[in-house]
Amino acid sequence: MSAWIDADWPAPLRIRALTTTRHGLGVSQPPFDHFDLGLRNGDDVESVLENRRLLEHALDLPSSPRWLRQVHGVDVVRFDDASADGESRADAAVTSTPGVVLAILTADCLPMVVAARDGSEVAAAHAGWKGLAAGVLEATVASMQAAPDRCVAWLGPAAGPQAYEIGGEVRDAFIAHDPRAESAFVATRPGHWRVDLHALARQRLADAGIHGVHGGAHCTISESSLFFSHRRSTSDGSRNSGRMATLAWIEP
Repeated sequence: MSAWIDADWPAPLRIRALTTTRHGLGVSQPPFDHFDLGLRNGDDVESVLENRRLLEHALDLPSSPRWLRQVHGVDVVRFDDASADGESRADAAVTSTPGVVLAILTADCLPMVVAARDGSEVAAAHAGWKGLAAGVLEATVASMQAAPDRCVAWLGPAAGPQAYEIGGEVRDAFIAHDPRAESAFVATRPGHWRVDLHALARQRLADAGIHGVHGGAHCTISESSLFFSHRRSTSDGSRNSGRMATLAWIEP
């Protein structure tokens, strides 16, 4: 089994984007087996650091990933120094510097990558439902120097529309912003709906000026052999879940 899934999108060849899987590499023990990349979800810290080292080596990354302190918000940081270190409190990042590796952690939330069609810039965003509703995708697009109509986007693995059930507060948050969002919700039982995060993301990106949106085929909840899922781990009693990483960079 491969340790990652490459983005399937018409981005320039110098742009790389991928999402890791839960197997194929890694030393973490159950329930984080094996390729957990999250430092704040209960796994052994040394195991996660080793997994991150394995990730860098396997991909022959041009620099260490720029990990974020994600808070389900809309802040976007710009990284243009490949040698910088430290962790920024944000949910999205942008770079136009070759060799800077952007990193997003997810386990049901939606990872998104946007690239300029000329290969000059790339961005990555973490969109949980709160961040998606608040506008993190729009904030990411607005933080790029490239015009939206000259960009292409890829949506990575996230909780899928056949498995992700939410309550009324989530549905209300999206519909209050745009009544068209109602089409992304399907009623299941009183006060509950299944939601299509990828459809909501496509809607938001189109409004931001990006119409070339790809991906969205993988469900983290239902594809248990490939992905970690916070929602699935909560329902099956294990309570703790590992994290996948979505990486994006411009080849030097």
